[in-house]
Amino acid sequence: MHILGLSCFYHDAAAVILRDGLLVAAAEEERFSRKKHDNRYPTHAIRFCLQQAGIAASDLEYVVFYEKPFVKFERIVKSTLQTVPRSLRLFREAMGSWLVDKLWIQELIRQDLGLPGDRILFADHHQSHAASAFYCSPFDEAAVLTLDGVGEWSCGTIGWGRGSALHLSHEIRFPHSLGLLYSTFTAFLGFEVNEGEYKVMGMAPYGTPRYVDKIRRIVRIYDDGSLWLDLRYFAFHRSSERSFSRKFLDLFGPPRDPSRADQLDPAYCDVAASIQEVAETAIVTMARQALQSSGMERLCYAGGVALNSVANWRILQETPAKALFVQPAAGDSGGALGAALYVYHGLLNRPRRFVMEHAYWGAEASEGQIVGFLQQSGIPFERFERQDALLDRAVELLKDGRVVGWLQGRFEWGPRALGNRSILADPRNPQMKEIVNRKIKFREPFRPFAPSVLAEAGSRYFELPERSRLAARFMLVVPPIRPERHAEIPAVTHVDGTGRLQLVEESVNPLYTALIRRFEQATGVPVLLNTSFNLKGEPIVNTPQEAHATFQRSEMDALVMGPCLVEKRIGA
Repeated sequence: MHILGLSCFYHDAAAVILRDGLLVAAAEEERFSRKKHDNRYPTHAIRFCLQQAGIAASDLEYVVFYEKPFVKFERIVKSTLQTVPRSLRLFREAMGSWLVDKLWIQELIRQDLGLPGDRILFADHHQSHAASAFYCSPFDEAAVLTLDGVGEWSCGTIGWGRGSALHLSHEIRFPHSLGLLYSTFTAFLGFEVNEGEYKVMGMAPYGTPRYVDKIRRIVRIYDDGSLWLDLRYFAFHRSSERSFSRKFLDLFGPPRDPSRADQLDPAYCDVAASIQEVAETAIVTMARQALQSSGMERLCYAGGVALNSVANWRILQETPAKALFVQPAAGDSGGALGAALYVYHGLLNRPRRFVMEHAYWGAEASEGQIVGFLQQSGIPFERFERQDALLDRAVELLKDGRVVGWLQGRFEWGPRALGNRSILADPRNPQMKEIVNRKIKFREPFRPFAPSVLAEAGSRYFELPERSRLAARFMLVVPPIRPERHAEIPAVTHVDGTGRLQLVEESVNPLYTALIRRFEQATGVPVLLNTSFNLKGEPIVNTPQEAHATFQRSEMDALVMGPCLVEKRIGA
């Protein structure tokens, strides 16, 4: 049985395909279209998934969309009409986009794939998020938490899963949304909503949370995990242009100029620290309630807010959760996976067979494709017959302070580069953070980098309890680096002494493990600086052509693709 899951028309459109409940392929549309956070119908991702599965569209038993468009449309109509006339512009824009394509997703799928309507199904948005976490986890039973901006009406849910059963027992409804609260401050701080939330999280340690009391005047967090927003301070429910109101500005002052996005203005750093503190408190409260109400000891977590890896660490520190599983594509793209899994397990009641051990579900370039591209383009390169020789050369470059682009295997599912589409550097070099941020990524200098650490060495470098290892595999927790290690790996030690950890296991990625192990043999340090293989404002690279173009447009020194090494010539 083949099931295709789809998400689109908000942000991060994606497609996945299951065969008898096992994941075969998963990819965001942006990786093919080259438009970051592409929200359009995922034509390219669908074609990739079908090709990877080796089937035609007619072989699909079901296609499942990750939310219910008519229910979402009802929410938009009701909520905007409540704030007329201030919401008239928002209403007109919404009607334009919804009446043109968003309401007719079933017909769009039918025309594209040639399937009858009874094979096209719809799952609830937060049910899709919940399924993407629980059904991918290694747990037979677990509490479930979902948090994002908004789905149809829900902005967050808690519930439980056991076997093939999945039940959501509580919800927070629009407009009282933790995700929209955080995105409001993201916009206030001069960053792009649905893109800049990572920047707020990275900026927060540079400030002091001295505005927490002010934020608590506009949001109330209750012991049962629910929250309430004072809508007088917000405009997201009635405006498409601004998420905060004049009353918000009266309380917090003028918004930050987006042109100063690379500056660490102390007052705005304090705002970032304050909203991060409030968000963490709310998330921990909700996680605790999910565990308590379900009576279960393990937690599965998804939704865009679940990508706040600093808050995820606090879940592990401040709740009784014995383990935490966060689905690596926790945002809307992951809803495509959850929708497909929900149909297979929740509706068809098929037993679970799949555990997401890794995130390498995207497209792969063969050795022949890599070599063919380099030869046809006239690009000088060295081809290594032995993997050991390639690894030795890569380690030599890294030791010498060179920055290396690394393209291997299938690209990652979700926003994190986990060793197949990565830019790598020596974490021992204290200047490397600034070099990679300014000269290669062209992004804000305060942004931290992730340490990729051999799994067996994780506890030597991080304060890392066993229950955190699942989330650390996908770079979704930020634990403290042991103080005695700060000077050893300064390029990946954030200003607050933490690091967004990726534990690298040989069973998951043997080549990347071998590279780090070889680096440890040469330097004594089982850690590499790892960041995604893209420039600011662009999706992570997919093909050798994209990798080489990115390499050329930055100050990366070398590029490893499959068994091939390209080095930048002096003056190139």
